[in-house]
Amino acid sequence: MLGLCNSHRLFVVTLVVLAGIQPSYSSPTTRYFQFNVEWKKVTRLCHTKPLLTVNGEYPGPTVAVHEGDNVEVKVTNRIAKNTTIHWHGIRQLRSGWADGPAYITQCPIRGGQSYTYVFSVIDQRGTLLWHAHYGWQRASVYGAFIIYPRMPYPFSAVPIKAEVPIIFGEWWNGDVDAVENEMMLYGSGPNSSDAYTINGLPGPLYPCSNKDTFIQTVERGKTYMLRIINAALNDELFFAIANHTLTVVEVDAIYTKPFTTTAIMVAPGQTTDVLITANQIPDSSGMFLMAATPYVTAIFPFNNSTTIAFLKYKNTGNEKFEAPTLPRSLTLGNLPEMRDTAFATKFSKKLRSLASLEYPCNVPKKIDKRVITTISLNLQDCPANKTCKGYGDKRFSASMNNQSFVRPSKSILESYYKNLATDAYSTDFPEKPRNAFDYTGVDPLAENMNAEFGTRILVVSYGTSIEIVLQGTSFLNVENHPIHVHGHNFFIVGSGFGNFNVAKHPAKYNLVDPPERNTVAVPAGGWAAIRLKADNPGVWFIHCHLEEHTSWGLSTAFIVKNGHGHSQSLLPPPEDFPLC
Repeated sequence: MLGLCNSHRLFVVTLVVLAGIQPSYSSPTTRYFQFNVEWKKVTRLCHTKPLLTVNGEYPGPTVAVHEGDNVEVKVTNRIAKNTTIHWHGIRQLRSGWADGPAYITQCPIRGGQSYTYVFSVIDQRGTLLWHAHYGWQRASVYGAFIIYPRMPYPFSAVPIKAEVPIIFGEWWNGDVDAVENEMMLYGSGPNSSDAYTINGLPGPLYPCSNKDTFIQTVERGKTYMLRIINAALNDELFFAIANHTLTVVEVDAIYTKPFTTTAIMVAPGQTTDVLITANQIPDSSGMFLMAATPYVTAIFPFNNSTTIAFLKYKNTGNEKFEAPTLPRSLTLGNLPEMRDTAFATKFSKKLRSLASLEYPCNVPKKIDKRVITTISLNLQDCPANKTCKGYGDKRFSASMNNQSFVRPSKSILESYYKNLATDAYSTDFPEKPRNAFDYTGVDPLAENMNAEFGTRILVVSYGTSIEIVLQGTSFLNVENHPIHVHGHNFFIVGSGFGNFNVAKHPAKYNLVDPPERNTVAVPAGGWAAIRLKADNPGVWFIHCHLEEHTSWGLSTAFIVKNGHGHSQSLLPPPEDFPLC
């Protein structure tokens, strides 16, 4: 049973078919958007605070385009701090200048300045997201990125009544910048958020959130598409709807073989489109509970709360939304427990690419290069004359192949493109762990691993078929890590628990219909093998999408060199490219 505040009055927010562009299968065109990054006072949980927003909206505005469109988004920074915007999952073919991660592909947009992100949406369709990619600004600066397809949806002969964005986020009563700054100053674990949100609203389970509940109205017998996006800063989440079955049809803007499930797990940066048919008989309230709760593998403080919303059936005799009657029971039996790794694993293994004639699965069958990298949480010895508040008076950090990544003071992409003589980065990222050991079997607290700080990255030739094995470790804790690769989709050809065995595991890979994604949830205490064809010239960030881990250095980058001719070469930077 979920707890409920004693006092409640629900504030109804209805999102149905996305406003603006509809899936009319139109010819490609150029779509223009204006983003103003600015402060706005927002009230949640009885706390009114200046919140960083785009165009004063929280969550930010939906960007809706068609497959094949050209996109121009002018971002004007109206705050004193730097900012950038990342178009998460957009492959940015030859347009890495528009990708957005600060100091990887661009210098930040300074206060009072503007930058226009220009890119094309080529051979992509479905649900993605956009978010700030500077510090922890993603805590409130995020929104949906919807790509309507040229062809009708392949997964439903039943008409879809409406498409509903469901965006998960987190709310801090305090200053999220202060949380990040203290974490980095003392090497401590960060404070957790005060609430999870659905479309910016926490729901009535939190103190003083009686007005802040999302309610989606539906018609009985109709089918709806929920475009589910996890924009939360540091938490993977389970999601379910009471008494209803979800049919998964797409992940990370890639169609999947449809399957039904009672719940889903979605990691930060991941998206999942599901179909739901309003086929239940509601009680007098007309409402069914929707809920999101964290999937937890962390040892650090975490928000163990649950955000709820409601599915409201029309024509049930309770049409006055000012103060609707809540359901008699708030029990949601199909929502997994917070530490249900078995469910998360089972759900992930059900995902398969559509692998049809129209939507083939182009997984590389053979590879040119295999890179094995450990992904670790670590402890660092406390520097002399410093105060450290991590475990054992040390500093928490994170690493890939024992390198804790340090972002340079200048854009790596600009330095690479202009062939600048620089010590900002080097191209000698280790392609395997320097010392083999039992990665998932060390004593998590007795062992220490002082990672090396640096900016070593990988370089591959255009067209290289590469496999990256992401090997989890048990330093401090075995933890699920959502790893995001910029500039490319990849195929998850294998995963498992324990240590990756190059002599055994590749023989069991799925090279027929593995799921295609841009963010992979590497199993807690295990590994995941991903394959991609490096056919997008530029510099591309690889990082954990738990923001605290990226801040600690769980990231790296790779360069894809130009191929032959103009069509395989990075485009020149735009004239308004930000300067450091």
